[in-house]
Amino acid sequence: MTPLSAVDLTDPEDREQQADITRRLLYFLNAPIVEHCRLRGVLPSPGAVRIAIRAGDDENARDFLYEIPNDAVTPYYVPGLLRTVLTGPQLHSSSDVDEVMGMALIRLRPQEITPDPEPEQGRALTAVRALSGPGDDENPFLIGFLMHGDGLLRLYLQRTDRPGIVGADIRLTEMPATALIASLPSLVEEDQYRQPSPDDPHCDLLVDLTNW
Repeated sequence: MTPLSAVDLTDPEDREQQADITRRLLYFLNAPIVEHCRLRGVLPSPGAVRIAIRAGDDENARDFLYEIPNDAVTPYYVPGLLRTVLTGPQLHSSSDVDEVMGMALIRLRPQEITPDPEPEQGRALTAVRALSGPGDDENPFLIGFLMHGDGLLRLYLQRTDRPGIVGADIRLTEMPATALIASLPSLVEEDQYRQPSPDDPHCDLLVDLTNW
């Protein structure tokens, strides 16, 4: 059994990774990661993150602690990695299994696991969260959103240069649209993407960025 000891995350990259994964997994406090598997916590560990999962119903539930090395996968892929592990049979060597705080600790080898694709709702959450900062309450940029069509997300954005609301359509791809999200404030001002919005009374004009 691994002895208990204080954890000191001295590496700034470890701290950033830990914080990023914690934020990404908060959603699963209200929704199961997969059927009958719920998030119980995200714990710090040197060079890795440990994710506590309760599997099974109340009468037969078991608690697991999955350890994922920080240098093996980016935070974006952690939910998909967990979905793969929790939905299919996995073989673990005895050296990768331990016990911590009454939970079965399983050290994962991400290089040997193919993450499940992020569902559409998860990809929408990634985009919306990237545009929603706690410091934007007084002058918000994102003021609404709508999932529509085939993998499309309409973002309702408040223009900074003049009154009016822009509806910006983006495509929910498998990879996070980091560059697109960062460029949105300038892209919504470019005439080449703008078009009227006759069918959506919630915005003054539409910006089509689905092929950006």
